[in-house]
Amino acid sequence: MAAHWLLPQLGAFAVPALALAALTGIPFALAAHGLLRAPPSAAGAAAAVLVLPSVHLLVDVARSWHHLGGAWTPLGLSQWSVRPVLAVAALGGVWLIGAVLVAVNVGLAVLVDTRAPPPARGTGAALALGVLAATVTFGLARTVPPVEGALRVGGVQPGVVDDSLQAHLRRTAALADADVDVVVWGQSSVPVDPGDRPDVADRLRHTAARVGGDLLVNVDARQADGRSTKATHHYRPDGVVATYHKRRLAPFGEYVPLRPVLGPLTGHTEAADVDRATGDRRALLRVDGTTLGPLISYESVFSDLRRDLARAGADVTVVQGSLTTFQDSWAQAQQAAGEAVRAVESGRASVLVSTSGTSAAFDAAGRQLLWRPPGDSGTFVVTVPRHTGTTPFVRWGDRLPLPAGGVVAGFGLTATVRALAGRTPATRPCPVSPGPARPPRR
Repeated sequence: MAAHWLLPQLGAFAVPALALAALTGIPFALAAHGLLRAPPSAAGAAAAVLVLPSVHLLVDVARSWHHLGGAWTPLGLSQWSVRPVLAVAALGGVWLIGAVLVAVNVGLAVLVDTRAPPPARGTGAALALGVLAATVTFGLARTVPPVEGALRVGGVQPGVVDDSLQAHLRRTAALADADVDVVVWGQSSVPVDPGDRPDVADRLRHTAARVGGDLLVNVDARQADGRSTKATHHYRPDGVVATYHKRRLAPFGEYVPLRPVLGPLTGHTEAADVDRATGDRRALLRVDGTTLGPLISYESVFSDLRRDLARAGADVTVVQGSLTTFQDSWAQAQQAAGEAVRAVESGRASVLVSTSGTSAAFDAAGRQLLWRPPGDSGTFVVTVPRHTGTTPFVRWGDRLPLPAGGVVAGFGLTATVRALAGRTPATRPCPVSPGPARPPRR
């Protein structure tokens, strides 16, 4: 289970979560059983290579619904460092990468199936090699999106600390002479509302002035209206010039679904005591001629949010992260690796600044510009390109589920018709009755 690091935090919800994860695998298992349990013909091999990736794609999309925990571990994420394969994310997102992997592996499975006749095994091999060759050829031939200028980003990664605000302020002082365009802090770096604490607001303004004029902090606190929110605050020497409120909250970590029903079961878990309020719109931040698209931690796993920012005019996307609850687990590396996929999908460089690691940055071709693991603490500076142009994935969006659904529906209808036809008894002509026997003539 790729998200096994979550199990210790689930408490009473571990068994239902595992059951749900198992249920999502049933459609693919049934489809694979139906198509490959008997030695396939050449046509059956071709059908398997077409249908099974479509089923997997639909399942991947369904279990990436944000109320089920989001797209933390889609299959395509495994190729984040294989750039010739990663490049197809610009066409169909992480879903297309996963479909390619399934298609290749299904073809190879048919090839090594000794029960299958030679034509079927040849078809499986040809399709597997064809899909792989087309993918790698596209990846090698694809040019890096055009670049117009660059942005120098300073990040602060203090690690696991008792006083987040003081740790960030102290570390940020090291960036005073770093010639950066913007300094970014991680999620929940400011645990109080600066609107209610003039002393904190003053220190943030002075810090912004000290590092060059632009500072992005993340406030996790109860607001004057009584709501608890997580929000990006863009500070300049004269105060806050823009804010962004987190739109997608992590289930149980930031709110409890159906709290009146499930709330009593969260007593021995790390579930949120108070539901955070959600934001209702995106935000774009202007920094020295560059437009930044901000996202906050859990939101980083959603392709549609990144695509929305690219369409709106973001030049670079910035994620303020913090996975302190899952320190020393795969969670942090998984989130950072996902930034490579999001960058290729959106055609925009991405920067993840995490309070306790992993912080990372990638350009729009998926090239790694920065990787700071959880063991590192301090500050860093990374120069990221300002890409222009639009990827097909940004223009078309999540269109792949439509043809995939058509393939699955067509296969299901065909299989149903054949099954019904096989159950209908064959009709035979009714013999003519000879009628009653006549007595012999004397």
